[in-house]
Amino acid sequence: MPTDSEARVAVYIDFDNILISRYDQMHGRGAFHSDKVRTLPIDGRESKARTRFAEATVDLGAIIDYASSYGSIVLSRAYADWSVPAHAAYRDQLLARAVDLVQMFPTTRALKNGADIRLSIDVVEDLFRLDDITHVVVVAGDSDYIALAQRVKRLGRFMVGIGVAGSTSKSLAAACDEFADYDALPGVVPVERARREERAEPDAPEPTPEEAKQIEAEAVEVAESKPARRRRRATSESVAQERDAEPTAEQRGDAATGLLERALRILLQKGDDEWLHANVVKEQMKRMDPVFNEKSLGHRSFSDFLGARDELVEVREDGQARLLRLRRA
Repeated sequence: MPTDSEARVAVYIDFDNILISRYDQMHGRGAFHSDKVRTLPIDGRESKARTRFAEATVDLGAIIDYASSYGSIVLSRAYADWSVPAHAAYRDQLLARAVDLVQMFPTTRALKNGADIRLSIDVVEDLFRLDDITHVVVVAGDSDYIALAQRVKRLGRFMVGIGVAGSTSKSLAAACDEFADYDALPGVVPVERARREERAEPDAPEPTPEEAKQIEAEAVEVAESKPARRRRRATSESVAQERDAEPTAEQRGDAATGLLERALRILLQKGDDEWLHANVVKEQMKRMDPVFNEKSLGHRSFSDFLGARDELVEVREDGQARLLRLRRA
């Protein structure tokens, strides 16, 4: 149970804003609309637009993890028209982080300012209704949120903004107590590095028209050799097995190691000290993943858990305190 002194964080995501901003950052201003990404089907044949959409994926987990560094997240909402295929592709990722999906029905063709107004109203209402909220995190870079940031600060709460470089209003950043660049969040691949990796990957050769016809004919022949009902059953069974498969002990250990590294990088970004108290690190890990428990991984204590990862972290004693830091390469 949280104590009275513990910080409580509310997170609000203008999903359309962050998705369009990231896509345009990767592929050029106006690319999201010119590529008609909004109506791009989730499933379908590979295309240039689908590849570009995958390259501009937004890591919402990195955003939620960063927000948790301010305190316990007690409320998180994402605003969008979730019937849009481009938005629906993120639903599982958001639901896995317990984010409430607020449906914005398209009353106009462009849904202009719909999410901005709804999000702002919800923030102010929540602050009056829930007086224990100490921090408000708004994920957007739109200048329409300047008045909201000013109101949040006037109500005595700490205002944090997160936006994509190049699509963020400087006035909004100035209106916040703190503003973070999405590219600088731990775990996010900066756009310049992503572009370099994209250029470094060799493109697969395009099949000739004769080869394309042969591939399509073979696919049709294989599909027709199995009854439709059997194909559907096999597909659904494989999906269910994949969903229900329990991770191995090695996979759970690797996931915990990744969690430890992300927690350390977030805390290092927030402060100046490279040596961090072990209990602070563990608390951050629990915020990011409440399921984490070192005993379920076969360790008697958190110290044993850290000792098994000495290639990642250095540990030293300082009186009664145990301090750790990321091991330098």
